Amino acid sequence: MFSEKRIKPFIEKIYLQLTSFEKHPKDKISFKSKMAISLIIFAFCVIAFYNGLVIRNYTINTDKFNPGESIRAVLISDLHSHIFGENQIKLISKIKKQNPDIIFLAGDIIDDEAPPDGAKLLFDGIKSIAPIFYVSGNHDYWTNDIKNIKQLVRSYGITVLEYDYKEININGIPVVIAGIDDPDWVYYEKNSSGKSMDENFQELTLKNQFKILVAHRPEQIESYKKYPFDLVVSGHTHGGQVRIPFLLNGLMAPNQGWFPKYAGGMYKHGSLTHIVSRGASFYLLLPRVFNPPEIVVIDISARSQTQKQE
Repeated sequence: MFSEKRIKPFIEKIYLQLTSFEKHPKDKISFKSKMAISLIIFAFCVIAFYNGLVIRNYTINTDKFNPGESIRAVLISDLHSHIFGENQIKLISKIKKQNPDIIFLAGDIIDDEAPPDGAKLLFDGIKSIAPIFYVSGNHDYWTNDIKNIKQLVRSYGITVLEYDYKEININGIPVVIAGIDDPDWVYYEKNSSGKSMDENFQELTLKNQFKILVAHRPEQIESYKKYPFDLVVSGHTHGGQVRIPFLLNGLMAPNQGWFPKYAGGMYKHGSLTHIVSRGASFYLLLPRVFNPPEIVVIDISARSQTQKQE
């Protein structure tokens, strides 16, 4: 949250304004009004600019699971090597508490302008929790060192997805986990072999498992919809940076511009569910408003008989 150094001057300023009225008894009403307004403003700022990690929960029901079957996934995106607490303990401990069956890292875990220490601490802290699947983001490519970044990720036992997919079992449930590189790969990789969704994912129509795509950029959902995925998880938007509860889901997002359609949250496209993380980083020089960094938790479970009838 706000550090003591940031809050203390603000409180001192309010205190000086309030105590200045005490010398004038006739201004008691003004003093009380001033105090109330100041406290409201203070509370508003604390809530609006809160930058501690929050847990965002989503639930998905599917006919592809047998009764009683379920999977819990944690989605992290856009960490940008930020560090929460000593040795990344705040982020790691919150992930552990969710007891996930699988973890998705949906791009920009590493940053092109910051050392990779925060990402390394995260990888090391979560590598034994659950199977982890990683895809690249634009900032991963902007480092101009994507080959070594992917090698680093793999060194922690994390699966790197590059326009391919894995068929795995989670809690005895067969699922398909697919992933694609960030579109900026075209500027940094000379070899385009295998970098095609058509080439690699058309065959998924023959598979009956629950299918998940991890893809950094949400604005390309129209491309993802061409393939038989049940769930797509993305990041990239940072939640549109500024939100107004119940009125504005996001002010501006990369590659979407002003008032982005896919700033963050859960979106339905027929049988496809699209979940967009608002990211897990923040910058003091570019504050997030009503938009704290988040850990996304997705519970996927069998659709009940009542839900099927509805």
